[in-house]
Amino acid sequence: MMIIGHRGAKALEPENTLRALRRGMDCADFVEIDVRMSSDSELVVIHDPTLERTTNGTGRVGDHTLRELRELDAGKGEKIPTLSEVLELTRGSSGLVLEIKEPGTEHQISREVARCRPDRLLIVSFHEESIAAISRILPDVATGIIISEKNPVSIENARILGAAAVLTKMTVLKPAMVTEAHEKDLVVISWTLNTRKDYHAAEMIGVDGIATDDPCGARDYFAG
Repeated sequence: MMIIGHRGAKALEPENTLRALRRGMDCADFVEIDVRMSSDSELVVIHDPTLERTTNGTGRVGDHTLRELRELDAGKGEKIPTLSEVLELTRGSSGLVLEIKEPGTEHQISREVARCRPDRLLIVSFHEESIAAISRILPDVATGIIISEKNPVSIENARILGAAAVLTKMTVLKPAMVTEAHEKDLVVISWTLNTRKDYHAAEMIGVDGIATDDPCGARDYFAG
């Protein structure tokens, strides 16, 4: 079972920080990050469009410069990382799942990836236009479309987009979807699973990988 550390290791360390990524890299095959853009067009790693939940800042990420964002505490004294820092950290050490949160950032993300590309990279998004754009700009990079109740992309549409994977919320994942995806040579990753019951269900339905907030706990389960 492929294990992806969701936002690094969200259950163990402040999410989407270098500290969380290092912790996730101890146990996961891949670590996952979310990428947004600052007001001065710098790529930063943070999930929410606003700062309140994960930092001591306020307001929208995109209304702040990189310098302003870097002055914030993202938990345990950690800073909001840049995409460049994450690429340097994971290169040669871990696979990376990069989620595009904001359509329109694909060209800048692609330039960063081209400069310092991890050995194993999967670029994913809820946004079909972002996946289509990355496939045009970086045709040799694997992509994945994220599926949920609010984003019910079909397996056939994922294939048409040229995706290599579908990342499906467990609550919408059915055995027939796994079968169809595998018939179309798509990898199936379920998210976000954090209990032994969840891990067992993923095994039984035949997924190829899971995203989890506790990659070390998942590794212990599957190793047993």
